[in-house]
Amino acid sequence: MSEAIKIKLSKKDLESDQDVRWCPGCGDYAILATVQRTLANLGIQRENTVFISGIGCSSRFPYYMNTYGFHTIHGRAPTIASGLKLTRPELDVWMVTGDGDGLSIGGNHMIHALRRNMDLKILLFNNQIYGLTKGQYSPTSLPNTRSPSTPTGSIDFPLNPIALALGAGASFIARAADTDAKLMGTILEQAYKHKGSVFIELLQNCPVFNDGVWEGVKDDPAGKQIKLEAGKPLLFAGGTKGIRLGAGMVPEICDASAPDVLVHTEEGSPLYANLLAQLVQPDFPMPMGVLYRNPKPTYEQLAVAQVQDAIAKQGKGDLSKLMLQGMTWEVGTDGTRH
Repeated sequence: MSEAIKIKLSKKDLESDQDVRWCPGCGDYAILATVQRTLANLGIQRENTVFISGIGCSSRFPYYMNTYGFHTIHGRAPTIASGLKLTRPELDVWMVTGDGDGLSIGGNHMIHALRRNMDLKILLFNNQIYGLTKGQYSPTSLPNTRSPSTPTGSIDFPLNPIALALGAGASFIARAADTDAKLMGTILEQAYKHKGSVFIELLQNCPVFNDGVWEGVKDDPAGKQIKLEAGKPLLFAGGTKGIRLGAGMVPEICDASAPDVLVHTEEGSPLYANLLAQLVQPDFPMPMGVLYRNPKPTYEQLAVAQVQDAIAKQGKGDLSKLMLQGMTWEVGTDGTRH
């Protein structure tokens, strides 16, 4: 069989004919452009690429990609994506969701897609608010967030998306900001090549209902982010400050010259990765880049192998024989069973 001919793509080749309908200044525009540019550079096969989403502003994403796609129902994108990947493992399946869609009504589905290590590339847009339904507080909203659903301020403690992904067992976890196209592109490229459950938190600004929620973190004017690089120390604030473990294994800020500054490793222990997950504003700068990766067999690989093993041992199945084997009966015209 001859090899498939690779067609050189441009960003425009991945743009659909649909008008992009997000609010002016929305961070979704930058994410869309970076995804299109990165996948074009990777030379993907559009006919083998699928984008699946749930409900929310970010979930309009499949309309704007010149690939296959499904705009599904609220919180259920992981189930549709998992089913597709299991039945068509040769496809590249991307899932786009938001902090409300993916972590509230869809939280249970998200957990199990990650723990099974489905080969899905999950992009979670986190703007700490419900945008499509007009600004209610979300699972990631900070305490005291004032919104139409919490006019006197939210009393909830926020959910940590990275910690959730780690606890569920995702095998590739990363974070980037909507304005950092270079870092996001690098992460997307690595995520594309990774086989297993990918979880990428994208810090995204909602200029209408939660403007400036990531102010400072994204542009780092005050040393509020740590750019992760394997084998390099955890430094920030222009390389003048670092992170080390204090008493009780509690992370603390120290001078960059301290001898015990932590050094980043992407394939380290989950304990170290969980430490990174706990570095959040306002107490710590936020790690940006690949936080953790753990190559392991995917669910669909194991499922296909299991089916092939069964066929090798028992032969191909016969549906009619299966339906008629065991206890069966016929109902006569007089209503009696035989």
